[in-house]
Amino acid sequence: MSLEAAPLDMKTQVPAKQPDSPWRIAIRRFTRNRLAVIGLLILVVMVLFCVVGPWFSPYDLLEYDVKNKKNLAPNAEHWLGTDKLGRDTLLRLMLAGRISLLVGLVATAISILIGATLGALAGFYRRFADTIIMRIADVFMALPTLPILIIMGAILSDLKVEPKHRVYFLMLILGVLGWTTIARLVRGQILTLREQEFMQATEALGLRDRRKIFRHLMPNTIPIIIVTATLGVAGAIIAESALSFLGIGVVPPTPSWGNMITSANSLIDFRRRPWLWIPPGMCILITVVAINLIGDGLRDALDPKMKK
Repeated sequence: MSLEAAPLDMKTQVPAKQPDSPWRIAIRRFTRNRLAVIGLLILVVMVLFCVVGPWFSPYDLLEYDVKNKKNLAPNAEHWLGTDKLGRDTLLRLMLAGRISLLVGLVATAISILIGATLGALAGFYRRFADTIIMRIADVFMALPTLPILIIMGAILSDLKVEPKHRVYFLMLILGVLGWTTIARLVRGQILTLREQEFMQATEALGLRDRRKIFRHLMPNTIPIIIVTATLGVAGAIIAESALSFLGIGVVPPTPSWGNMITSANSLIDFRRRPWLWIPPGMCILITVVAINLIGDGLRDALDPKMKK
């Protein structure tokens, strides 16, 4: 069994160094960005805190003790105190993180699926398809997002949708309303890519349009999709937190960082019980900043025009 010999450098007669792939170069650029690496580490710690942490808690989400544990300050037994129903704040903080992170990821995934597909179709077919899709995108961008979300939340309340099911509706609504930006970006990339030589080769080979779009054009838009998706997760988390704070997103007993902040809705709670609202507020701040740092690092790493 013979091994394929490595190519030799004609001047030195030593094996020539294989060129790095674009993804290796991107990873190397990303790891050199200290802020991006710090953001990634923070996000990993936050995910582990929310996903693994509840397994080690001795308390239960539905464990109430209003008589003996109502609004306790942080102590050795309850590290972040308790709320007005005597529930452990630390446990609720971790479980709330699961909901907030899940909403951000799923809503962004829905936006990517819709936006990337429509953007690719608009950029590839142009003319009539491009006009129709982009005008629909203009309509969605002109819609007042917050009033629509408030109306949808009121409708869900009137329909008496269970709290555990409202989360899925919230993901769907945020995803459907947030596809326009990525559609425009993908469309612009496709319009540029379809004039390249490799697309002329696909024309000569007689490939179907579906294969041209999803096998040759879409993979070349992955870098911009990744960057946009990273920043979109942060936006979805903030949107979910704001809606839950207003009482139209995730509602109790299902915890989220937004509706945990709502518990400090009086001046007394705000001034005398900071453990009710500072931990979820800090979690939102830290998570969003970490995701934005990662997004900036990915943008610099995946942008071929960057010289560093």
